[in-house]
Amino acid sequence: MSIEAALQQRAEEMAPALAEVVRGAAERVPGFAARLAEAGTDVEQVCGSPGLGALPVLSKDDLVERQRTEPPHGGLLAAEAQVARWFQSPGPLYEPQLVDADWRWGQALGDLGVGPGDVLLNCFGYHLSPAGAMLEQGARSVGASVVPGGIGNQELQARAIADLGVSAYTGLPSYLKALTEHFDKAGLPADRWRLERALVTAEPLPDSLRALLSERVPHLRMAYGTGETGLLAWEPAGEEPGQGLVLADGVDVQVCAIGTGEPLSDGTEGEVVISLLRSDYPLIRFGTGDLSGWMLGPDGSLRLRGVLGRVGQAVKVKGMFLHPRQVTAVMDGVPGVRDYRFVIDRLDHVDQLACHVVADGAVAEEELTSSLTTRIREGLRFRTEVRVVDYLGEGDGPVVDRRDWS
Repeated sequence: MSIEAALQQRAEEMAPALAEVVRGAAERVPGFAARLAEAGTDVEQVCGSPGLGALPVLSKDDLVERQRTEPPHGGLLAAEAQVARWFQSPGPLYEPQLVDADWRWGQALGDLGVGPGDVLLNCFGYHLSPAGAMLEQGARSVGASVVPGGIGNQELQARAIADLGVSAYTGLPSYLKALTEHFDKAGLPADRWRLERALVTAEPLPDSLRALLSERVPHLRMAYGTGETGLLAWEPAGEEPGQGLVLADGVDVQVCAIGTGEPLSDGTEGEVVISLLRSDYPLIRFGTGDLSGWMLGPDGSLRLRGVLGRVGQAVKVKGMFLHPRQVTAVMDGVPGVRDYRFVIDRLDHVDQLACHVVADGAVAEEELTSSLTTRIREGLRFRTEVRVVDYLGEGDGPVVDRRDWS
């Protein structure tokens, strides 16, 4: 089967559910009806021919702007929808967790072999951002017990691994590496390391780090999802890495040409565009900003090639997005600063964020670095090393400069 044939088959399978969602959303959600009108299209075109491609891609920046002008959800939530939690991602972008929402992470965890009897340490954040709640829901859906580790207190988390018999992990791959180091540094008995399965996401997993982690965690798999949409795809268990990411059930995934939004039906690289199957929160044709492409797996199934980069200027730091727009909101007009640039390096598989500042002499250097460190932590939710420099050097211009994606 070709990629085009596999895409056609999946489209036919998804069509009835998508049509139901689109029709229901047009009736129930004013913001979605407005999107149709703005695009000069209607329900029949989106549900029939030319299909979803008749609706322009909704970018993350578009969604932020809609929420800004019509807070908190940009008119994209049905009046009767029941929200269990609100999350706030950088932007700010508000993401509702509906009462009966399924973020699908249990599909990947179940495939990995996590289930009843497992104790899973969840090392994603639980405050404001959705990742912690998402992965906990996935773990609970397959019957695992959860240790809500979050981010930080690595010494205590290493002790919990030993004391609670932790057998599974969700979080960043770099954070898992740090936990192995803290476990060993604490002198905990080797036979109390029972962690055998890990689902990692939100960061690169280069071969060197994968090999290092696999020495301690024999069943290690990468997954792909977003805070707005949940799980989208993952590396299947029982296969060697590099065979592509299988698609999650219950969500529509497209790879679309950058700029036009036209769905691609071959292996060409494009933006991952998602449609959720909910008429009360119709996030339809949502552009994730991630680049990928189609491929076929060894079994002939349709798969994503992985996350190949980003569209636009936003970058990830320790699993969280950082956009130049956020940076300028925090940094513009700060007394004592003539120019600045944020620089992201990767040292020993861990992101390092620094703010290089050219001072104008109006504020003492020690006072400037101290005040900026606090301002950046509060405004961007990142801990940052502030360095006062004489000049920004080669490549000055970008507000955020990612030095190393590997």
